[in-house]
Amino acid sequence: MDCWIGGLLDWWIIGLVDYWIGGLLDWCFCPFCPFCPFGPFGPLDPRLWRGNLVTFEPSILMTSRERMLTALNNGRPDRLPCQVHGWMDYYLKNYLGGMDWWQAYEKFDMDYAIYVSPKYSYSEKKLSDWKIDKKNLGKDEDENNLWTETITTPKGELNYKGAQNKFTEWTTEYLIKNEKDFELWNEFYPVPNKVDFSEIQCVKDRLGDKGIIRSHPFSPGQGSPWQSFCTLFDTEKAIFMAMDEPEKLHHFLNSISKKTVQVSEMWNGSPADMVETDGGAGSSTVISPAMFEEFCLPYDKIQNDALQNAGLKVVCHLCGGLMPLLDLVVQTGADGLETMTPASMGGDCNLKEASEKIGDKLFFIGGFDQNAGFENGTPAAAKKLVFECFEATKNEAGYIICPSDHFFHGDPECLQAFSDAAKECVY
Repeated sequence: MDCWIGGLLDWWIIGLVDYWIGGLLDWCFCPFCPFCPFGPFGPLDPRLWRGNLVTFEPSILMTSRERMLTALNNGRPDRLPCQVHGWMDYYLKNYLGGMDWWQAYEKFDMDYAIYVSPKYSYSEKKLSDWKIDKKNLGKDEDENNLWTETITTPKGELNYKGAQNKFTEWTTEYLIKNEKDFELWNEFYPVPNKVDFSEIQCVKDRLGDKGIIRSHPFSPGQGSPWQSFCTLFDTEKAIFMAMDEPEKLHHFLNSISKKTVQVSEMWNGSPADMVETDGGAGSSTVISPAMFEEFCLPYDKIQNDALQNAGLKVVCHLCGGLMPLLDLVVQTGADGLETMTPASMGGDCNLKEASEKIGDKLFFIGGFDQNAGFENGTPAAAKKLVFECFEATKNEAGYIICPSDHFFHGDPECLQAFSDAAKECVY
């Protein structure tokens, strides 16, 4: 008996030493493995001591959907989920041979984040009171496409102009130029009387367990009242109004908020998983924390509450500075925060510091420097950045790694390295 026990102990010790020191064996081979603290997933599993950035097969692999939803619930999935912040048409055409979003996600084996919002129905009266006439003005000297839009209401006209190139589009003349324009807009801008989720459901059926669906809220501009007002009126002019005529600005924001909440309350039953609010005009590289607290926070809280009551996760999108705003974002009641833009991309995010400060309250999406990792990067650089983002967040925050904003260039091999590296980041 002593000989049998001694032999068994020798067998276990030799195997354990080999597993611990050399890592030459993929698994501890003793019969007591499930009960051993040094065994797979035990508290002294040597993989934990070597660092999490090693590849191994966990006992339970999650689907992409399970993985992403776990992160959105601020939990730790099997490994780091990864997505991009939307596929730009320019990139798909010039680097991926004209693929669509679905094909691009499949090519790189990422976790899918598909954007689709509800369709809205309006009364005939609302539509007849808001007649849109858009005209193409041709190209300028830089080959930008120019357009103008005239909106006719029963009490007057509103005019809006913009331009577009092969990368993006922008506003050249804002729709609302003064208080009279705003009151015209406020009276006649159509608010839907019905919400149709059928397109979202169709996409969700196609998506299956490959990922999640993101939506944008009904907001007459972009994201949230402050962001929407800036897109209608001009960010610089909105900031001056906040300083010179705060009561007037609150009237404008409250009017936008009422329309947004009215429609958000019709979102019950949406098949979407998450909705994206706010925008870059609310970032700390544009406005101060004091201004955010007065002109963003109260309206965000109302909107977020309405969307969460409809069963959706809410992610606050601040594509710019955010470190001075972390506690204020928590106060908005949002579930998560993006885009965690690093200083190298024009933001100020210290991902580790943000994670330590509010990672127990908000999930994060973003943080990856797409300039250094994709547009001017190498596969090795992309992998290194992924590992750094994972190390910064792994102990505190639910996290989906994602470029901190859109990208238009970059070797597809860098994107493949980005995806592959995420698979190595095991919790």
